[in-house]
Amino acid sequence: MITYPLKSITIDEAKEKQFKLIDEICKEFTGTQFLSLGDLGVKSGINKPEYAMKVEKVLANYFGVEQCILVTGAGTGAIRWALIAMMPTNGTVLVHKAPIYPTTKTTLETMNATIIEADFNDLANLRYIVENSEIDCVIIQYTRQKLDDSYDMGEVIKTIKSIKNIPIITDDNYAALKVEKIGVELNADASAFSAFKLLGPEGVGILLGTKKIIDKVEKMNYSGGSKIQGYQAMEVLRGMTYAPVSLAIQGQQNDYLVEYLNESDIKEIKNVFLANAQSKVLIIEFNKDIAKQVLCEAEKLGAAPNPVGAESKYELVPMFYRVSGTFLKNDPTLENRMIRINPMRAGANTVIRILLESIKRVT
Repeated sequence: MITYPLKSITIDEAKEKQFKLIDEICKEFTGTQFLSLGDLGVKSGINKPEYAMKVEKVLANYFGVEQCILVTGAGTGAIRWALIAMMPTNGTVLVHKAPIYPTTKTTLETMNATIIEADFNDLANLRYIVENSEIDCVIIQYTRQKLDDSYDMGEVIKTIKSIKNIPIITDDNYAALKVEKIGVELNADASAFSAFKLLGPEGVGILLGTKKIIDKVEKMNYSGGSKIQGYQAMEVLRGMTYAPVSLAIQGQQNDYLVEYLNESDIKEIKNVFLANAQSKVLIIEFNKDIAKQVLCEAEKLGAAPNPVGAESKYELVPMFYRVSGTFLKNDPTLENRMIRINPMRAGANTVIRILLESIKRVT
């Protein structure tokens, strides 16, 4: 099976992202301020905690956009608020011809949106659909929705913008700080992702974009209870600082694992490859329908049986799990013969040991 996983940044490139973030922090905070846990409440004049505003400035400058807002509801919340701000109720949204991520689909259904599909893997088809449709907004998921997805985020955005200046939001979950540039850095109008997936706190979403979009989201989150507090915002920065290098090491182990297992003569394994499902993971296809039994044994050997936030600060041990729900919608039979493995903070040797022992116990 041929897949087209996103190109991960190297460890050296990840270090530069870490250093750049620290530089932006130093420009906004004094040393004493940064050693604070942050403030609470809605400060007069800004209607939010001061430290939350300072963190938003750091992230806006870091990603080179006009503004940033931290919202409740994690990545889903960030995407939801962006869609509400960018598209009218009963509006028309363009999506990739693939299963839509469940929470995004729920938001679109709630807005009574008309959904138009184009094959983002086929730029000619995309161009035709954009030229011949009335579209209010486009949402592009950075990571893959189908195993054979191959589209390039930059090329998709460039193609759409060359035809019409349609507002584009990118779902950068599982891609932010793993790839060279996220959606807004490639000329999208807004980017949304979860801080929880970047070693940050639970429930905090990051929305980056134009002043027009972010100002509208700010107004819709006027009440004090909808604000991200200063201590939560500071947790976002602390997690994001360590995320790039940690995720690059994870990617390095994935590269080693796919090479090692493909060269090994393990009769139970039919195929091994990398795919973004949703995070970049190792996909193992077995010759027989033993996937569920292998997952059961792997858990007994220390592997996490399910995600928490998918690469959150809690996920240290490797995860052995079924292939993603969006992939299963495309082909339900994969559940019996395929598994995905995310090394998380583990080394390749630990993953190999658990995998081989699990297969041995099953067979």
